[in-house]
Amino acid sequence: MFQTAEELRAAVGRSLGPTQWLLVDQARIDKFADATGDHQWIHVDPVRAASGPFGGTIAHGYLTLALVNLFLPQLVRVPGAHMGINYGTERVRFPSVVRSGARIRARGEIGRAENVEGGVQVMIRVTIEVEDGAKPACVADTVSRFYF
Repeated sequence: MFQTAEELRAAVGRSLGPTQWLLVDQARIDKFADATGDHQWIHVDPVRAASGPFGGTIAHGYLTLALVNLFLPQLVRVPGAHMGINYGTERVRFPSVVRSGARIRARGEIGRAENVEGGVQVMIRVTIEVEDGAKPACVADTVSRFYF
């Protein structure tokens, strides 16, 4: 929890988290497919996907990325700011898949905090872990702005 821009700047290098585990079930995957129009069989056809390269359906990479937005407020709270905005993402990678029925959680690290007019811009590397997974499912360098 950070109250001021100075506290955020002083936290560069700090590790954050982990968050609570989140189940990524087939219903969530199907809703994301409906929302985005991406109905590729590896995501939405459990019968066909069972004999596919992952042994079952997997979450869309962009679903995993979208869940960063769910996890960020669990990693960083800035009640001293009057407004926080998502400014973008600098780099995103998907080193492994999230199988339907898996649980994921996030960890973060504050990589950079720079002054902007009226506040601070913070780069937080968010790493999405898969329970019992050898590699993360997603690593995203997020950029947020907090205004004070």
